[in-house]
Amino acid sequence: MTTHLMRQILLSLTLSFSSIVHAETITGRVVRVYDGDTFTILDPNNTQLRIRLAAVDAPERAQPFGKRGKQKLSDLCYGKTANIKVVSIDRNERPVGDVDCAGVYANEVMVQSGLAWVDPRFAKGHGYLFAIEEDARNTRRGLWTDDNPIPPWKWRRGERSN
Repeated sequence: MTTHLMRQILLSLTLSFSSIVHAETITGRVVRVYDGDTFTILDPNNTQLRIRLAAVDAPERAQPFGKRGKQKLSDLCYGKTANIKVVSIDRNERPVGDVDCAGVYANEVMVQSGLAWVDPRFAKGHGYLFAIEEDARNTRRGLWTDDNPIPPWKWRRGERSN
């Protein structure tokens, strides 16, 4: 078993059985951005961890605004130190958290820029993001310039029109 896989399993088990998941913080330098809500850090032990932004869902890479979302998250975080306050572990065993990249709250900025939706299924504790999303929608920023944008959770299920 690789060190990376062992570290992810250990982190998953630790957080799964912890009653204080919200207190766990991971810090590392962002070394790769996959899309508008997922990136990899290199932690102080030189272990790579894939991280997902909490409460938001950015367009898929092949979806309209997917490339812009990836670029925005790269601009915010790539090469910078990220502090991730872990709020859960997703079904892919990735830490999911509130992400601060060099003093910028990435989750909020992605929604504010109109490059991510607030995912109502995972927004517990992040209700204030809905008002930020509404503002982005009303001012037609990012994906909200499209008259009928398709949320990524529908896009992944093959729904290509609203």
